Amino acid sequence: MTDGGPGAHGGENLLFLTDEQLRKGIEAMFFAYRGFTADPDRILGEMAYGRAHHRAMHFINRSPGTTVNNLLTVLGVTKQSLNRVLRTLIADGLVESRVGKRDKRERHLFLTEEGRTLERELSDAQRGRMRSAYREAGPDAVAGFRRVLEAMMDPEMRRQYLKIKERGD
Repeated sequence: MTDGGPGAHGGENLLFLTDEQLRKGIEAMFFAYRGFTADPDRILGEMAYGRAHHRAMHFINRSPGTTVNNLLTVLGVTKQSLNRVLRTLIADGLVESRVGKRDKRERHLFLTEEGRTLERELSDAQRGRMRSAYREAGPDAVAGFRRVLEAMMDPEMRRQYLKIKERGD
């Protein structure tokens, strides 16, 4: 029997979760996130980088040529914070900033070959962990997990996510 009780597999009892069941889910997310970020954190730590560097590189890789303003929207960080991260990544030769062809005020961001290599190493670690967890949980759990994550997103976050998702899974 699951925490949701009889019939929980069909979803009918999901509206009646107890505070204790929700607490367990929250704690599971905290610990899962620690596991999900542990491998990249070790790699980033050796380079004196943090998770903000990883997130920036991930989304630049997903959308080569993205603008600084678009990256600000996707990451939901301050301009000052993003500029600090980008300055480091550019200075270290991982990201290239190019002036816009139509609008000279725009800066378009691309990973360099070295940046793509690091991003791949970071993402490979996370993909391996997710692949293993997905295999263990099974296809129904994978689909349900994604639906839960999408349902937790604020409307603007969901719009950003769906834009990125449309570019290819």
